[in-house]
Amino acid sequence: MTAPTAPSDSKSFFHLHLVSDSTGETLNAVAKAAVAQFEMVHPVEHIYALVRGPRQLDRVLRQIESSPGIVMFTMVNDKLRRELETRCRELQIPCIAVLDPVMQVLGAYLGTERTEKPGSQHTLDAEYFSRIEALNYTMAHDDGQNLDTLEEADIVLVGVSRTSKTPTCMYLANRGIKAANYPLVPEVPVPPQIEALESPLVVGLVASPERLMQIRRQRLLSLKEDSQTDYVDLDLIRSEVTAARRLYARHGWPIIDVSRRSIEETAAAILNLHTERLAPSD
Repeated sequence: MTAPTAPSDSKSFFHLHLVSDSTGETLNAVAKAAVAQFEMVHPVEHIYALVRGPRQLDRVLRQIESSPGIVMFTMVNDKLRRELETRCRELQIPCIAVLDPVMQVLGAYLGTERTEKPGSQHTLDAEYFSRIEALNYTMAHDDGQNLDTLEEADIVLVGVSRTSKTPTCMYLANRGIKAANYPLVPEVPVPPQIEALESPLVVGLVASPERLMQIRRQRLLSLKEDSQTDYVDLDLIRSEVTAARRLYARHGWPIIDVSRRSIEETAAAILNLHTERLAPSD
């Protein structure tokens, strides 16, 4: 059956209804990843979380009826699912159960039935508390803090200013990785605690001097500060990057260029390095 299409004059903006019986994080991530593949379209998102009963679903259906568009959902209750799908068919709008293909393959391969437990991935298990511990550690070791306990880190990021050290560390912490970072500052010696690290994976972050200058200028403008400082001098930034690369090379630390990488891409590359480091050697 071919999915109905939106009128041609409404394709740049469309209503996207995201219905979940849990927090909606998984569904939101899938929706954003899918929509990002289409240029010149802008979803008007309607997000409904913790939809676990008829009263909540009725509210959702009224909203869908008043603003028809694509419906994506993650719900395990069969009765609620059927009601949502039936109403969408009546309205002649697409209704997509985003996890069904994955669940079907897993069920067939494992030879077992799924459990009808909403939000089971968010249970308070050991992995959850490990992420909380990692977040606490990462926040306490941001921007060169608490150098004496850096050996407890899984990963330490080193880099000059504006190489996305802090947001990358926070992303890694959300994956259960204890991540710390240290900022390289011109004319300031690297402390011995950094030079002597053995247990953590130390990764050097760099970016092109031109890209750094652009980001630093934007940062100064956002702070309403004078943009004519050494902080944005291109020649001095080149010297910073060169000195950073020499430091990384001296210690044999892997280098990642973040010039055109998103935080997610940088974190993925770091996680790959971490996995390779932990893998047993032949």
